[in-house]
Amino acid sequence: MTRHHLINGIEVPFTAEEEAARDQEEAQWNAGAFDRAMADLRERRNRLLAECDWTVLADSPIADKTDWETYRTNLRDITNGLTTVEDVNAVVFPTKP
Repeated sequence: MTRHHLINGIEVPFTAEEEAARDQEEAQWNAGAFDRAMADLRERRNRLLAECDWTVLADSPIADKTDWETYRTNLRDITNGLTTVEDVNAVVFPTKP
């Protein structure tokens, strides 16, 4: 299917060079999908870690920190072994204690 763009309000088909350039742009975008998905995952993970930093500090009012330590370890390990965008999209975050 030929792509088109508007030039002075008129729909004009892409030239062969424009098609090739657009194909290259799309390939580069698709190649970066995993990196973008991982960046989003890390951002969410880091936000969740920051929200519960206080739970493991020495002066925290929580006496038994084991559940929180486990939760935080699971959050830190959440990116391990992910190799595809589908893997990243299938990640299930642990539940806060």
